[in-house]
Amino acid sequence: MANWFVNEGLSIFVILVWLGINAFLFEHFYIVYLDKKFYYTRELTGDALSWARASAACLNFNCLLILLPVCRNLLSFLRGSCQCFSRNVTRQLDRNLTFHKLVAYMIALHTAIHTIAHLFNLERFMDGQLDNHDTIQYTLSQIGNIEGQAYLNPIRSNDTNPTVIAFTTIAGLTGVVITLALILIITSSMEVIRRSYFEVFWYIHHLFVIFFIGLVFHGAGRIVRGQTNLNASDPDLCAKNFKTWGQNTSCPVPEFAGNPPMTWKWVVGPMFLYVCERLVRFWRSMQKVVITKVVTHPSKTIELQMKKKGWKMEVGQYVFLQCPSISQFEWHPFTLTSAPEEDYFSVHIRIVGDWTQKLFTAYGGDKTDFQEAWKMPKMAVDGPFGTASEDVFRYDAVMLVGAGIGVTPFASILKSVWYRYSNNVTEPKLKRIYFYWVCRETNAFEWFADLLRSLEAQMAEKGNADFLSYNIYLTKWDDNEAAHFALTHDEKKDPITGLEKKTLYGRPNWENEFKTIGSNHTNTKVGVFLCGPEALAKTLSKQCNSSSDANPLGVQFIFNKENF
Repeated sequence: MANWFVNEGLSIFVILVWLGINAFLFEHFYIVYLDKKFYYTRELTGDALSWARASAACLNFNCLLILLPVCRNLLSFLRGSCQCFSRNVTRQLDRNLTFHKLVAYMIALHTAIHTIAHLFNLERFMDGQLDNHDTIQYTLSQIGNIEGQAYLNPIRSNDTNPTVIAFTTIAGLTGVVITLALILIITSSMEVIRRSYFEVFWYIHHLFVIFFIGLVFHGAGRIVRGQTNLNASDPDLCAKNFKTWGQNTSCPVPEFAGNPPMTWKWVVGPMFLYVCERLVRFWRSMQKVVITKVVTHPSKTIELQMKKKGWKMEVGQYVFLQCPSISQFEWHPFTLTSAPEEDYFSVHIRIVGDWTQKLFTAYGGDKTDFQEAWKMPKMAVDGPFGTASEDVFRYDAVMLVGAGIGVTPFASILKSVWYRYSNNVTEPKLKRIYFYWVCRETNAFEWFADLLRSLEAQMAEKGNADFLSYNIYLTKWDDNEAAHFALTHDEKKDPITGLEKKTLYGRPNWENEFKTIGSNHTNTKVGVFLCGPEALAKTLSKQCNSSSDANPLGVQFIFNKENF
């Protein structure tokens, strides 16, 4: 339990607080609409009124939160400001997209409750107009027919239906629009669509602008109404005498007024922050970017080296790239593979989709002749933004685990380590790096092997060969490759990477790896950093929990995952 709490305790606490606030708001506003002020409204709608308003309160709260996790500049600023706090506080910022999704699911849940409750309300409002003349529902529905008298029932005629009301009132029309927008946003965010049709996800996700505009105006019609003359016409005394309302001074006709719209008060702050976020990102994206070098690597990978005035970065950060000649609107995230010490910044992009294929062609990746830099298409860069990898140098020892192209953030880290050792700039905190790279194809190793060879030689020259321990795993090979590996197994250097340490075949035995590292670093917090698939993340997360010492002063494995 203690081991699990180290990695997940604060995150679970945050989620419980969030759920608790949702539960409190729902219960509080459910009870508020059981108040005497809404006695006559409930006579028309029943308990559906409380359900609709309680869910609306939760919607307001979650719509306040939904934009904050995607304000990337704000998160980067907070990450930089939180260095004086514990690593656990900073790590919560790395789970911004997970929290964003949870809030979206909560919005979907309360939207469903709110919509269903109001459908019942519309039906009952309609029934009130069509009811027998001797019922209180019919009597309440006729209030407002006299000039200057405020209505209670928003359906003012029996010659209509709920569908017409839904599309001819502010509340109904905006409700339909924001519900449809929400359905499209959530369905297009499914993993299969996001990975296979990223452009569809990207464009549809921007319907959130329509969603928030509709949300702000949704309550402007003031359909939910409460009684304003409770002192003059007490429902407890006058409800049973509804037939004689206005005929004596003790029970005058009830007067009603609509509740003022409240949603804008909840969302105006986050909307302002998000607009500022977009303005900052727009300003940065308009700054000139110079492509200094394009390198085509094996395994369908292209490297872009760029320069930008005033550029500053930290290890492991990422940027968004836009190529206007390919698309004026699409921005795609890529991890920086350069180090802060270099006078340029770079990204390695694997060609796996339509946009990356067009980028590959646009920058001459399919050509063998020299390309003039000034002839290349313009590139817009937004960032850099902070990630979990920034915390690498805050640990005494770290495990870096990359899968395939997921090795890119660690290229930045290892390059930075190389430069620090080259310039005799030692890192007082970090004493040991354990690097694991799991890949399916041999070609994928080639572009990264040069860096590892340089770092390996540098550490040996400095007499600190134990500083970096790396293990490269190949998970897929054919018969010809297997025969070649067998023949060259006894050679001094690995036949695939050219490194002193040989490539391993298969997958790592994580239990053994964690045991070995734990025995080497007793009484130490070991940072575990992953850039890879969710299945591997679950495996490493569980292993961190099970391998950490029950004694808080013993070895503790702290799990961190890249998310963008």
